[in-house]
Amino acid sequence: MGVGRVLGLDIGERWIGVALSDPSGILASPLTRVVVTSTEAAAEAICQLVRQHEVGRIVAGLPYSMDGSLGRQAQRVQGFLQTLSLYLEIPIETWDERLSTVGAERRMREAGVGKGERKGKIDAAAATLILQGYLDRARSGCE
Repeated sequence: MGVGRVLGLDIGERWIGVALSDPSGILASPLTRVVVTSTEAAAEAICQLVRQHEVGRIVAGLPYSMDGSLGRQAQRVQGFLQTLSLYLEIPIETWDERLSTVGAERRMREAGVGKGERKGKIDAAAATLILQGYLDRARSGCE
């Protein structure tokens, strides 16, 4: 990879979970949650994070259906990423995020995080799972 930090996104209708890699591209950590008031405002908020953290690449979860097709939410994600690409000059990739939110919820529950506390953190936790999967795959040389 060698392009700097990587930003992971879990794009939903109301919030975008954001995770950030360490500078070496080994470990993903939850960063924040962006409220989606409009596509443009969300894109600008992500651009600000890219500049602030010197991000060289974005990886966004693409919600494939269980049968492998792209449904309505996946089309929304693709539309948002198309808009985001107009704001940035760094690579934007997608990662199969099937069940990432379910996995994040389960891990947080197993860690003893209460339901009320999970609600505000689940989006960034899902983004972390997406980004960590991408980083692990990139390090294994299977890009």
